[in-house]
Amino acid sequence: MKANDPAPLTEPAEDRRQRKARQTREALAAAAVGLVLERGLGAVTVEAIADRADVTRRTFSRHFGGKEDAALDFTRTDADRINAALRARPASEPPMLAYRRAVEQWLAEPSAPHRRPHMRALLAALDTEPALFAAYERLRVDAQDESVRIVADRLGTDRDQDLRPAVVVGAAAGVLTAALRQWARGGDGHDTDLADLVGQAYDALTGEAVLASAPHIATRK
Repeated sequence: MKANDPAPLTEPAEDRRQRKARQTREALAAAAVGLVLERGLGAVTVEAIADRADVTRRTFSRHFGGKEDAALDFTRTDADRINAALRARPASEPPMLAYRRAVEQWLAEPSAPHRRPHMRALLAALDTEPALFAAYERLRVDAQDESVRIVADRLGTDRDQDLRPAVVVGAAAGVLTAALRQWARGGDGHDTDLADLVGQAYDALTGEAVLASAPHIATRK
């Protein structure tokens, strides 16, 4: 290379390490999902997941606390995407609408669950794998806790003193969870579109709220 030639473009060492770590984590998560669906959670070991991902048991432990966390890593990733979208929503939007729009944005992404292989089957497995369901609930609660913080910031309120952020997130996230579970139970051969199902679920919640706020109309006896 001549003295005046520009130096070759190289990626910073830290970025390369981060990329490698992400790729390793994704490989472990994919291995865990595949093995859980093939064998059932009880027959899967951490060693088997690490072996399929072609890494050591020690490497697995650097990324995950257990096989359930590895199989459900998508839950953490999806929650991070929804919360990032929620933070970016216009401040003028009511919190419930902002959460719904954040979910819609997430569902439009190429990595949304209905565009991933085996995701429907893995969510359906929550009904038959108690340990997997417990891990899913723990991850979901952690994600909602972050959502509550975001909504409290949007409202300019103290989440420990004001019940509204927790109520909004509990309702909005509950709608999403219900839609996801119904979609999963439809099976891979079912043609229900997840985005449509989520939209129907939020419309149902809105409709119930309208009915609840309407004056009571006495019925004829």
